[in-house]
Amino acid sequence: MSEAMKLAAAVRDRGGKGASRAVRLTGRVPAVIYGNKTAATMIHVPEKELTRLLHTGHFLSSVVEVEIDGTVERTLPRDVQFHPVSDRPIHVDFLRLAAGATIDVAVPVHMIDQDKSPGMKRGGTLNIVRHEIELTCPSDAIPDQIDVSLAGLDIGDSVHISAIKLPEGVTPTITDRDFTIVSVVAPSSLQSADAAADEATAAAAAAESAAAKA
Repeated sequence: MSEAMKLAAAVRDRGGKGASRAVRLTGRVPAVIYGNKTAATMIHVPEKELTRLLHTGHFLSSVVEVEIDGTVERTLPRDVQFHPVSDRPIHVDFLRLAAGATIDVAVPVHMIDQDKSPGMKRGGTLNIVRHEIELTCPSDAIPDQIDVSLAGLDIGDSVHISAIKLPEGVTPTITDRDFTIVSVVAPSSLQSADAAADEATAAAAAAESAAAKA
């Protein structure tokens, strides 16, 4: 688990499209902090600093400490809206975290031990079913990523959530099935060869059956 991200903010006096547009013209991004049975707080944050945090790749699964006039709010980013043309951030929603809170968050998956997979050595291809895993975890212990080992996996093998050792206090949000995270599948050339072999076998069997009936 990494340290919380930090982001300075200032309170917005007004909401609405016009006010938000005026804030963006100053190089800042409108945002809101809500939750924990407390009134929502309208804020704005520096676009440059927000963009830097977004480029880390795990902004939405990290605790962000938002400082407002000397007061720090522990939050979890819940949504970022982007401009449809420029792709610049135009609004952010932050969920206020209570002390000791347990939250659901999507944590990225990281594949390791590719060199220890017999299937990969034979030309197999990774079929990543889930690039992220929904986890329930303490707000102060969100994993940066979940490592999935491919050691020992041959073509046709899969890794399910039950095979993953999660940090203490962290559990899958989905509990009604042992879902697949990744599998090793045969390369397309091998699949084509197998399909051709199956067709040839079926044709030979059909011919033998026809000959026997004759």
